[in-house]
Amino acid sequence: MSSNHEGYPTSLGVSTVDTISLMGRDLSADLIGKVDFGDLAYQLITLREPTAGQAAMFNAVLVALADHGFTPTAIAARLTWLSAPDAIQGALAAGLLGGGSRFLGVSEDTGTFLADALAVVDGQVPTDDIGWDALATSAIQQRRKAGGFVPGLGHHLHKNGDPRVARLLALAQEHGTYGPHLALFAAMGRVAPDVLGKRLPLNGAGACGAVLADLDVPLPMLRGVVLLARCAGLLGQLAEEMRTPIASRIFTQVEAAAEYLPIDHDGPTQA
Repeated sequence: MSSNHEGYPTSLGVSTVDTISLMGRDLSADLIGKVDFGDLAYQLITLREPTAGQAAMFNAVLVALADHGFTPTAIAARLTWLSAPDAIQGALAAGLLGGGSRFLGVSEDTGTFLADALAVVDGQVPTDDIGWDALATSAIQQRRKAGGFVPGLGHHLHKNGDPRVARLLALAQEHGTYGPHLALFAAMGRVAPDVLGKRLPLNGAGACGAVLADLDVPLPMLRGVVLLARCAGLLGQLAEEMRTPIASRIFTQVEAAAEYLPIDHDGPTQA
């Protein structure tokens, strides 16, 4: 390298006239046809090859989060495609941009909440359910005392329990990736009704955040993994919109139901 300029270091992709390498391996000879996309995504994020268990759970999270029906993000993508069918990237981006504290961001919020609670014990994690329940109770109480929202609890639809949670917990046990984040998350589900005075079941997005944290995915990357999964779901939504359009009906119904609300400069206008 010439001494009169600085290089731009990367451990990811590097190309020459004749070759393409990725993470130090030949893309064509060593990766294409030999590594599935989920494994590759994990490696790109962590720069480590996943164990069999880590690969299985990372892929399980991608499947669990790919699609959840007509969510706001799916509707946003479909409506954007209705407006600009010549630019699918805009429709896809519209859906991804909706990932926040209510939809798609819960996994990151839960993972961070769990990690913060575990940081308090400084590696001295509980050894039984009684200890985990006590830690979960303390974490929830402190968050509520501070006026904050406890992520990973409750679901707008699955009031009787999110069907993804039990499956992810069982898979993590099966694949040997059930770590402290999932243990604390499970404890949250046990103690939350008593601590909060109401039943808020664990949700799948929170479970996915706990799984990813136990897979050593960096916390700032958790929402990115969720968006990676939802990207596939949004592509499915857009493909279906092309086959069986509904966005025009949504637009027409909302437009037809619009009601003008007179402006009251003296105070709030009552409907």
